[in-house]
Amino acid sequence: MCAACNPTDAAPVPPRPARFAALRNRDCRTYLVGTGLAMMADNIEHVITYWVLWEKFHSPALAGFQVISHWVPFLLLSVWFGALADRYDCRRLIQAAQGLFMFVSAAWGVLFLTGALEVWHACVLLVLHGCAGALWGPAEQMMLHDFVSREELPSAVRLNATFRSLGVLFGPVVGSALLLGLGPVSGIFANIAFYLPLTLFLFRTRYTGHVRDAAPRSRMGVRDALRVLRDVRSNPTLVSMIALAGLGSFFIGASMQSAMPIFAHDLGAGSEGTAYGVLLFANGAGGVIGGLVLEATGRVKPNVAAAVASTAVYGLTSFIFAITGSYPLALLMLVVGGVANLASMSISQTVVQLLAPPSDRGRVIGLYSMSSGGLRAGSGFTVGLLGAVVGVHWSMGLSAAALTVGALVIGIYALRGRRGAEPA
Repeated sequence: MCAACNPTDAAPVPPRPARFAALRNRDCRTYLVGTGLAMMADNIEHVITYWVLWEKFHSPALAGFQVISHWVPFLLLSVWFGALADRYDCRRLIQAAQGLFMFVSAAWGVLFLTGALEVWHACVLLVLHGCAGALWGPAEQMMLHDFVSREELPSAVRLNATFRSLGVLFGPVVGSALLLGLGPVSGIFANIAFYLPLTLFLFRTRYTGHVRDAAPRSRMGVRDALRVLRDVRSNPTLVSMIALAGLGSFFIGASMQSAMPIFAHDLGAGSEGTAYGVLLFANGAGGVIGGLVLEATGRVKPNVAAAVASTAVYGLTSFIFAITGSYPLALLMLVVGGVANLASMSISQTVVQLLAPPSDRGRVIGLYSMSSGGLRAGSGFTVGLLGAVVGVHWSMGLSAAALTVGALVIGIYALRGRRGAEPA
């Protein structure tokens, strides 16, 4: 069993580095900008393709498949893709993912241009897009660990999450502008350009995801993957961080954004009005604000208590958002919840990377991605299907309450696990 997965280990707390420490590395700085642009391209594609698919097919089933196809590859393939990141050059894995993203955008464009688009075409491309995202995830995080020192890793993870949040925030804005200004065909082809900066940068950086930690390249067999799962299970801290990420994804996940028109309408904002757009903007802006504030202050440490507290706050703000009839209060809860969600995800991701042994880091990150990404498909059941029975406000409120309680239970589990592992 790996020493780094010993149950007596607590989450290490590195010394406090300088503010925005990761940006002092030129390669890391360029990498973060490229990541933000690629994330924006991902969301631009959603805006354009989802609009075209609805206009052409008017299929609620296809709309549901869009969410499932995006996240199920994370659930099924993340650990395997993490094994690839452990064994191979992460630059090439990220480039392969970006190349797949570009291929999918180009394929959409050709189908839009020729008018040959059919439902099965859409299903195949949606699945390939989800696979590209799952392949990108573990290698992306491995590169962060290579760019910066152990002490600066929390800064790199926070800033990476912040730049990704910027991509999520501006993707719909740019996507709508391309859709209206250029049309779906030219817009989807133009979107390919946003993937290029990150792809081209990776040809010139010397970092591979394995430079800083010269660990032996492990095998990728099924038994080896099961061994990593057993090692992780023996560490209460790792289990608690992976479980926290999974809870947030399963109970809230991507459902809040998809249900936003309903909340905007019920709050008196109108499902297509400016106020609806402000709600969406607030939902994304909270993550950006949270990343900048956490990085500027440096007061929140990467440990279990901080991860549990921020997850509980995210659940509480989501609960208040679900039940309130006040539009200003709902707006405030979205911003605060966005801050708390970014804090929860970046802290748990940092702790997982700090505890993961170098030889298995990609697999452990893949396991985390499986939980934080793959379980987002479950929010379609906890909020979507349950909402069809009891109403979206009730389903969101109950899911948020379950998230809050679950976070506290995980905190107790982690605390007892650490105490139980201490020698008498």
